[in-house]
Amino acid sequence: MMEDKIIEDAIEYIKDFFVDEYSGHDYWHTMRVYRMAVKLAEIENADLFIVKLAALLHDIDDIKISPLTAAGKLNAMVFMAEHEVDKDVIDKVCEIIDENSFRGLDSVVPATIEGKCVQDADRLDAIGAIGIARAFTYGGSRRRILYDPEQKPLMDMNAAEYRRHMSTTVNHFYEKLFKLKDMMNTDAAKKLAEHREKIMKDYLDEFMLEWEGEK
Repeated sequence: MMEDKIIEDAIEYIKDFFVDEYSGHDYWHTMRVYRMAVKLAEIENADLFIVKLAALLHDIDDIKISPLTAAGKLNAMVFMAEHEVDKDVIDKVCEIIDENSFRGLDSVVPATIEGKCVQDADRLDAIGAIGIARAFTYGGSRRRILYDPEQKPLMDMNAAEYRRHMSTTVNHFYEKLFKLKDMMNTDAAKKLAEHREKIMKDYLDEFMLEWEGEK
C-alpha cells in the first residue's frame, strides 16, 4: 500500500479512536504532535514515513488510555499489519512508541533520530499555553484538585511511582512539565521549549498571586 494512503488512513483512524477522549490526549493533540514531528524530522533529515506513522499512533496504546493493549502495542500493531506495513517499519514504530513516554527517573532517550523527533514533538505539546490547558484538562479528568499549598511536589519518582502518584495539577508542573525543556533531544525543540517554559512560569506566578489574593 502507498505510504501516503497509509498516513491518510491513520489520520482517519485516530479521529475515530479519540472521538470520546477528553483527557487532553485527543485527536487534536495527536495532530499537533504529528505536524511538529514532521517539522523536526525535516530539519533532522529523519525518515518522514516512520516519523509520521509513529506520531499518529503514539497514544493509541498509551497505558492511560488503553491499558489492555499498552504492553503489546496491539492497536498500533493491528493497524500497521492490516495496512501491510513492512515488518522493519512496524518494529521501528513500536520502538518509538515504547520509548516515547515520560517515566520520571526511568525516562529514556530514543535510540533513533525518528524517535527523538516524535518524543520532542509530544513533549512540546505538554508545555506552553497549550500545555497549561492540557494539564488542567487532564487533572479534571482524573479528579485532581487544582492546588494544595500543604501538598508538596515529589521531584524524583521512578516510572512505577510516577504512575501511582496522585498529585495536584499545580504540582504536575514541577513533577513533570518543568523538567521537559532540559530533556529535549533536537536543537529546534530546545529553542521552542525555552519560550514555552517561560509561558508556564509566568502563568504560575500569576496563579500564585491570585491564590493569595494579591491581584
